[in-house]
Amino acid sequence: MNRQLGGFTQVSVTVLTVTLIAIMPFASVHATNGYFAHGFGTHYKAMAGAGVGLSLDALAPATNPAAAASVDKQVDVSLGLFNPNRGYTVTGNPSGYPGTFGLAPGKIESGSTSFPMPSAGINLTLPGGNAIGLAIFGNGGMNTDYDTPTFGFKPTGVNIMQLFVGATYAKKMGAHSFGVTGLFAWQSFEAKGLKAFGMFSANAASLSDNSTSSSTGFGVRVGYLGNLLPILSVGASYQTKISMGKFDKYAGLFAEQGGFDIPASWTIGLAIKATPILTIAADMQKILYSQVNSIANPMLPNLQTAHLGDDNGAGFGWSDMTIYKVGAQLKLIPGFTLRAGYSTGDQPVPESGVLFNILAPGVVEQHITFGFTKALLPLINLNFSLMRALSNSVSGANPLEAPGQQTIELQMDQWEAEVGISIGL
Repeated sequence: MNRQLGGFTQVSVTVLTVTLIAIMPFASVHATNGYFAHGFGTHYKAMAGAGVGLSLDALAPATNPAAAASVDKQVDVSLGLFNPNRGYTVTGNPSGYPGTFGLAPGKIESGSTSFPMPSAGINLTLPGGNAIGLAIFGNGGMNTDYDTPTFGFKPTGVNIMQLFVGATYAKKMGAHSFGVTGLFAWQSFEAKGLKAFGMFSANAASLSDNSTSSSTGFGVRVGYLGNLLPILSVGASYQTKISMGKFDKYAGLFAEQGGFDIPASWTIGLAIKATPILTIAADMQKILYSQVNSIANPMLPNLQTAHLGDDNGAGFGWSDMTIYKVGAQLKLIPGFTLRAGYSTGDQPVPESGVLFNILAPGVVEQHITFGFTKALLPLINLNFSLMRALSNSVSGANPLEAPGQQTIELQMDQWEAEVGISIGL
């Protein structure tokens, strides 16, 4: 036991320290399910994020902490490459009427289209059905980089980076497992090209072009996993809302004087072992964006009734999002497993919010995924996942222009490939 714990500690400190240092410069988040990632861990990502009722890899606690009780002693390290393609199209010339806020017509695409993202997890099973683990991962998206004076100044865009470190304890009791993950969250934010909104801000000096501002917070994810039948397992998890510190340098932009909390979410699902080689998983996830004023507050009438930065200041207008995920894994031959998945979700961005959401066009709704695991050595596996977020758009009127004068269309699609290694301990 001491030898196992010593080896685990040595490997965990080395891998997680290196990953923590590596992930922070590359933790830019890119739109998937709003700004939540479609899945965590290469195995789960290959199944469109489905698998709250399965124990697949050492990143499993990011989906369901209870799954750690059934994951083998192992280390999972991965490197993903995001390719988000975002842009907007303005149709119609600005009216020039006093009090309006017209945009230059044309199609504009965001730069910065490739981002690396490492992640890592370590899991250790202990006597008595106990398990502990540690995982590092990032979230999914709000990042834009327009080399144009979108709102009168250039460059224009925002960059949010989010990093999570989760420590997990899980307990298996017969056919049932329970788990809890303590989460430390770090995030940073920078905005450029928004000075034209100074007339609407409670603190115009803390609105735009103030370099990077960061904040931290703590939260908890709890989970349950039950093997109810030899062919059926069910799972459920809930993550609390994470109250983050303020983005002080942007107290005149985000509601609640720079508040940008991480909303609560929950997931339920089941997995069916249809045949000895085929397992099918189906999940439903709910992300409660409405809990966070800076995300959920509508642009209008809030921009007319409160200042940016006030508690009721204008936000992105996002709605709660419900996502349905289906994934399958097929063990064709010993040492080789294929995976695939599909997910679809509600549109969080309303037509009335297209002007502000030029900064965060998280409008994709559907993901198609594929992946595999190939044994390289007895204790080493190669993992791969590929995700395609299908192109989608949301169109609406410029709410600060004369009626019928301008239309804004937001577009978004994304590719993501991830390669990982699983190492048995």
